[in-house]
Amino acid sequence: MAAKKKKKMKKKTVKKTRSKKSTKKVVRKKSKWKKAAKKSKRAQANEGIPKNRIIGVVTHYFPHVQAAVVKLKKPLAVGDTILLKGTTTDFEQTVASMQIDRIPLQNAKKGDEIGLQVKERVREHDLVLSPA
Repeated sequence: MAAKKKKKMKKKTVKKTRSKKSTKKVVRKKSKWKKAAKKSKRAQANEGIPKNRIIGVVTHYFPHVQAAVVKLKKPLAVGDTILLKGTTTDFEQTVASMQIDRIPLQNAKKGDEIGLQVKERVREHDLVLSPA
């Protein structure tokens, strides 16, 4: 029987030396005038719209059937007049057809995601408003 010898590996220790460089801190003086934060186009388009007028928000658009998916923040019924407003969208129409999962509806409540037939193209984040 031959005895097996275990070889121990020695770890090499390397000392890291840091070079002594002088570091200078650059201190900027704060200006007296604060720069106004730029607003996005969407924020500019929605500026000045009271929150009590917002019925819902467009989450998706299907161009081949001219239908929009709308997440409702207030109840909506067939026959109501709505205003669709966004950066490039601005038109008024009456609600003619409304569906949830391909089932026609007459009324929809807050929190529902409905399919809404629209007469023009809409985009995501466009607002559905009650006319004033």
